[in-house]
Amino acid sequence: MTSSVVAPALSDVLFACAGCLRDVLAGRSLTESLQEVPDELRAPVQSVSFYVMRQLATGQALSELLLDKKAPNRLLESLLVVALCLLAVDENEERNRARHVPVYDAHTVVNQAVKAAEKHKKTASFKGLVNACLRNFLRNKASLMQAIAVRSEVKWGFPKWWIHQVRQAYPEQWQGILASAAIPGPMTLRVNTRQISREALHRLFSEHGIEAHETGHAGLVLAQAMPVKQIPGFDQGWWSVQDAGAQLAGEIVPVHNGMRVLDACAAPGGKTAHMLELADLDMTVLDVDSYRLARVEENLARLKLDGPHVHLHAADAADLSQWWDGMSFDLVLADVPCTASGIVRRHPDIKWLRQEADLTKTATLQRTIVQALWQTVAPGGYLLYVTCSLFPIEGQEQARYLEMSLADAERLGAPGQILPLAQQSGSVAPHDGFYYALFRKKPVSGKRG
Repeated sequence: MTSSVVAPALSDVLFACAGCLRDVLAGRSLTESLQEVPDELRAPVQSVSFYVMRQLATGQALSELLLDKKAPNRLLESLLVVALCLLAVDENEERNRARHVPVYDAHTVVNQAVKAAEKHKKTASFKGLVNACLRNFLRNKASLMQAIAVRSEVKWGFPKWWIHQVRQAYPEQWQGILASAAIPGPMTLRVNTRQISREALHRLFSEHGIEAHETGHAGLVLAQAMPVKQIPGFDQGWWSVQDAGAQLAGEIVPVHNGMRVLDACAAPGGKTAHMLELADLDMTVLDVDSYRLARVEENLARLKLDGPHVHLHAADAADLSQWWDGMSFDLVLADVPCTASGIVRRHPDIKWLRQEADLTKTATLQRTIVQALWQTVAPGGYLLYVTCSLFPIEGQEQARYLEMSLADAERLGAPGQILPLAQQSGSVAPHDGFYYALFRKKPVSGKRG
């Protein structure tokens, strides 16, 4: 007798999503909140929550129109917003499939949202309000959607300040940048060429019916995202999941055997592993978060890149007294903390967690970290400055400041700002948004390092 997997009730999914949204609106990351969702619910809750994060401005605007006054509590407000986001789904089926939109029957959503309201004392007494609001929306969907369409945050799915910043920085490309965030990014792998060639792995994928195309020096982009355990070679360490934009780091840095290298803000370790795949290095790996550093260690072990030449330390990169032994590095990778504005298509909660004031705060922190790390670079050595940001204050403006302020620094060629732009109308952008700047410390007495 075979057992069948029973799909979770939609009411349970909606209630869990409401809890996740409430957490995000309180300043907690969606990733953290999802970790507390029961295993049997996590996949559908993640799918719906990601969609809600992309459509949050729409759900909030509709909630404001349908409620006579402010929602009685944040959990009820979140449940209403989740349900309204699902009810407001575009009816274009082909477009929905392309954007991985969760589609449910409208009346089912209403009934299940009412059942979800019954699950908690903060929402149970307001189930009638939930029912009335959602049925009111269905009766007046066209006029309500038209009423909110004029709002810029609804049209683009971003806070107003974010729209202003992107429009000001990229007057000719801002619409494409914002639009690209509505489409989930492709699943891109980086082949571990120490274990298998890209050509061999590509052939293996084809034999298993997995369609992919090559990108960059070692990348494979899957036509359809899949759970990692279903893709051949994961346990063998033949590949890692890494966006094509992030893979550029390993192509820019001039690594070669025997170099002493520092990855200063390493977690989750994709760029660390990439450099170790390219050359035999004496690698120091830092991250301020010991839990995230443990993930780096796990990833390196799976890829068979761990060993006595790799040294991991949980430490603040800006505080040299915590970790530096005084020996200089030939290369420092400074993938510094930032607003992560370039990866919102993969982490759509970011745009609602950030505030405009965060731009100045992160820029200041970046300068502090890089100025400390510059002291550890050997004469003739290199520092690669990286952010996954779109905002110039964390990219080109920061690079210009560092070029002027770092002693004995010369700036070398690097991609600069790469933007997550769709290749054509409605297509997926091939990479996330990143900024790269490469600096070299001038050798002593003009000798090259």
